[in-house]
Amino acid sequence: MFARPFRVKSNTAIKGSDRRKLKADISAAFPSLSADDVSELVPNKEELNVVKVYAHKGDAVTLYVLHKNPLFFELEKRLYPTVYVLWRYPNLLPTFRTWTPVLQKLIGGADLMLPGVVVPSSGLPDVKQGNCCAVTVVNNRAPVAVGTAAVSTAEMCSLGMKGRGVCVVHTYMDNLWAFGDKSGPPSLPDAESVGQGVNGEDYNFDEEEVEEEELSLAEQAEEKGEKSNEEEEGNQDDQKHPQEIMDALLFQCFLHALKSKVKKSELPLLTSTFLRNHMFSCCPSGKQLDIKKSSYKKLSKFLQAMQQQHNLVRVKELTKGVESIVEVDWKNQALRSFSAPEGIDDEAVLMQDGGEGEAPYNPPEITTLYSVSARLGPLFLEANKRKGAVLQPAEVRSIVTEYVKNNELVDENNKNYVTINPTLCDCLLEKSEYQEVQSLKWDDLFSRTLGRMQECYQVVFPGLAPVTRKGHIEPIDISVASRGSNKKVTLIKNLEVYGLDPAVVATALQRRVQASSVLQPIPGSKDKVLVQIQGNQIHQVGNLLLDHYRIPRKYIQGLEKAPKGGKKK
Repeated sequence: MFARPFRVKSNTAIKGSDRRKLKADISAAFPSLSADDVSELVPNKEELNVVKVYAHKGDAVTLYVLHKNPLFFELEKRLYPTVYVLWRYPNLLPTFRTWTPVLQKLIGGADLMLPGVVVPSSGLPDVKQGNCCAVTVVNNRAPVAVGTAAVSTAEMCSLGMKGRGVCVVHTYMDNLWAFGDKSGPPSLPDAESVGQGVNGEDYNFDEEEVEEEELSLAEQAEEKGEKSNEEEEGNQDDQKHPQEIMDALLFQCFLHALKSKVKKSELPLLTSTFLRNHMFSCCPSGKQLDIKKSSYKKLSKFLQAMQQQHNLVRVKELTKGVESIVEVDWKNQALRSFSAPEGIDDEAVLMQDGGEGEAPYNPPEITTLYSVSARLGPLFLEANKRKGAVLQPAEVRSIVTEYVKNNELVDENNKNYVTINPTLCDCLLEKSEYQEVQSLKWDDLFSRTLGRMQECYQVVFPGLAPVTRKGHIEPIDISVASRGSNKKVTLIKNLEVYGLDPAVVATALQRRVQASSVLQPIPGSKDKVLVQIQGNQIHQVGNLLLDHYRIPRKYIQGLEKAPKGGKKK
């Protein structure tokens, strides 16, 4: 269930009455826990959060989170413990054992099949179909997965240990585990499991191979949780508030960028470009620069503090709503005494720019999304998606398919058609079609649904939070215009949409084609600039955008206007 990322709907502190109800539910679901155990898991005076999430298939799940670790999750009114709880109480649930290599399959979303179950000398645990149970690996009693029994113990034996054994809903190293502190399972030796075979027989797994698999999984977990662990250790060592740590990192990257990245010839420099192309590249490996987690919250406030408190820079609004760094005090004592921390190789960073002279550029990830419109509200109501909910095309397809199946609308005579009920009629048909159209093909059903949704797009720049906007993303527009004496010039606009600095692109083009370029403000746009370069340079602009900046061709408009090559007659 949590093999893929889930979406958080809300995160609130639990109320006193809900806390008491949760304790009662835990005691009822897990009677082996004493009152003291329950009080330890759900303490009265510590903040416990209720986090409501949607799994990738649309299932609504409620998480109960203490000290950043999810303790229990509720699915379809049933309470399950997470691996974090099971590591403290390994005997809380009936347990099935498997081999370490099988765990990798479970993490990927597979269920535990009976041929992979290790049968101990004491026999399998006594469970009924649907009972909550845990999964461990040989040589360690610490559970690594939680699920429900697919069949009873008696049926497992009568089936000859073939088929599905445990329907897995949560595993160590899945996205629910990653929602916590990403710690690894404790080592709880289990002498009973050593030397046992599958289904009571000898099994041909090499012990060294199993040990290597365990080591590999430990390394994966360590790598996956490295960033958060480093941050937490840093917090404990320094005894600082997270905001103070981010402030210090921000100031360090600011000084580093001024000293080693910014040149006097680049000024004035857009503040957004300074952050994206210079400060982010100065962030030490293993750390992430996030202004929203600092005390400043905004780049403009941070730069204002650097100007007023340290006199390092002077920031000015050259065009309405767009700030630029116009001056740097290179003689400032703080800047002169700053030395780059170890682990950041300035020369290596500069070599990644492809010889164009600017900081390394990573193209944004652009995803087409769809927003639920008021007209389609009834169709998405069963999936708890209300007006304005933003979905990926695959999610839309899944929700529509589920709606059709739940309402038994598949045409019995032809499975390729879907019968139109009143809801689909109101949502998808035109008024002129109400009496005529009785059914639609699946493809037509999906295309009509998407066609009646508001198209959106999400842009994710490296190191920044995703940005979602309505409508179509504007492509980079390249065109050729005539100036005085019929001279041709190439015009490029919308570079800012893709995180490109027009000044840097203009400089790179100048070097490539040895022609002059100028920047011009675009009328009616407060934060966009037009790049103009002499001659018909569409071919060179295309090569720069496609090869160097790696912008996908579908986001570039006007490449077909490049001059055709060939011999002159």
